[in-house]
Amino acid sequence: MSQEESFVSHLVELRDRMIRSLVVVLVLFGVCFYFSGEIMKFLSQPLYQSLPPGTRPIFTDQAGAFFTLTKVSFLAAVLLSLPWIMYQAWAFVAPGLYEHEKKFALPLIVSSIFFLVVGIGFAYLFVLPAAYKFFFAFASRTGADVMQDLQKYWDFTLAIFFGFGLTFEVPVAEMLLVKLGMVTTEQLRAARRYVVVGAFIVAAVLTPPDVLSQFMLAIPLILLYELGIVLAGFIKARSRAPDEEEAAEADSGEPGGATVAPAPADPRLPGGGQR
Repeated sequence: MSQEESFVSHLVELRDRMIRSLVVVLVLFGVCFYFSGEIMKFLSQPLYQSLPPGTRPIFTDQAGAFFTLTKVSFLAAVLLSLPWIMYQAWAFVAPGLYEHEKKFALPLIVSSIFFLVVGIGFAYLFVLPAAYKFFFAFASRTGADVMQDLQKYWDFTLAIFFGFGLTFEVPVAEMLLVKLGMVTTEQLRAARRYVVVGAFIVAAVLTPPDVLSQFMLAIPLILLYELGIVLAGFIKARSRAPDEEEAAEADSGEPGGATVAPAPADPRLPGGGQR
């Protein structure tokens, strides 16, 4: 197969795997939209638990409910289909990886999904209830009634989920950088003072403009950075002679370290030489 044919075949495979991922997302979107009311009630629990007694959320326009339920359904569909999407990505890149790269890449993908889900779960269970209780406490001081728009609540929730989901990927990024040799654990430790400042800057960018949300993102970010240092050091120590493996694979010229056996000797040639 020529290089051009190989490139085209890779593009075809990439297209097929993207279509498979999209089909699953669309199917799950339809299912989630059917149950969007129940999903929305579940995700709105932090709001309902924080509302003053006798108040209910509202929509301020006729299309608000439709667009809100669509956003909820799409997010739920993407999260549910994430393992399938990552599997398709893995199946596409795995044939071109060396054996030691496969041993690291698969745990990296699994840990990425794990930390993303943990980040969103942390935001749902702790950050959103605390943030809304904090806001409504100030509203009660004014004596005014609170009329919470569900569409604005969901926009706020999406921003929180995005910020915490992305932030909880910090340990994965550290492990990847150390594994690739771009940084060392010593350099990560030396950068602690800058990370503390950077954590609050990142929190100010990724979260809505309130102090409580920023602190509840910055503090876990600092702790996750420390966790990433520990995990990166553990992975580096567990590496099994990477230099020898890479040298063997480079000599073979094939992923997985496969070797090519020499041609058998031909007894008809002078001295029993090889063909």
